[in-house]
Amino acid sequence: MEENRVEPDLSANANLAIEPSITEVLQDLVIDSDDVASFLEDLCHIAAETVSSSMEAAVNCAVTLRRHRKTTTIAWSTPDAKILDEVQHAYGEGPCLHAMHTGTTVLVSDTRTDTRWPEYCSAIATAGQLSVLGVPLTLDEGAKAALNVFALDADAFEPAIIHSTELFAAQAERALRLAVRIAGKQELANDLREAMKSRTAIDLASGMIMAQNRCSQSEAFEMLSRASSNRNVKLRVVAEEMIERLTNASPTSHFEG
Repeated sequence: MEENRVEPDLSANANLAIEPSITEVLQDLVIDSDDVASFLEDLCHIAAETVSSSMEAAVNCAVTLRRHRKTTTIAWSTPDAKILDEVQHAYGEGPCLHAMHTGTTVLVSDTRTDTRWPEYCSAIATAGQLSVLGVPLTLDEGAKAALNVFALDADAFEPAIIHSTELFAAQAERALRLAVRIAGKQELANDLREAMKSRTAIDLASGMIMAQNRCSQSEAFEMLSRASSNRNVKLRVVAEEMIERLTNASPTSHFEG
């Protein structure tokens, strides 16, 4: 007797099978974004949507990034989030900065009563935000970041919400590390390209001076340097102006980064 088989109903899981994870969404953002700033802007919107959905209440999100010894609010989900996050920079302290420097999550349950950063908390409470959550984003050496989440009500971030936000941050930081690495390589390529452009212009101008004055390359370079110093203008600019004046064309480099 043939055993009757019941085929599993996969329709209920169809959406789960095709819906991309947060990690996949963020990785796609890295690929599609023009730079770290635009990636972080999208990251803030996704963070705000994710946390708001789990809390069933609207929140503001911003990301603080420290890189090249400079700390700045680099992205935000709303204009208000940018202002709220920058309050920390004005006072030089706050939950997001503390989370970034210590690598630990920081919760301010009620900005009206928290005593750790009284001036900061007073300013944030006056702005109508009574709860703040700072979650660190672990990056490569030389860069630090943190996600700042602001909520209207006191005690807005329950333990489950904090845990889910930390899980989101853990997924987000992998994509952010990749974005920062890509940006670093692009900056290096841009620096090399600019160096080649500068070298090309100076060499061409030196050659023109050599031809006009029947002098050596070192003497021609000295003339350019003296003109640069006397005019208080960069050497490359002096060289480019000379080339444009004599050829009616800007110098070009064949270097490709």
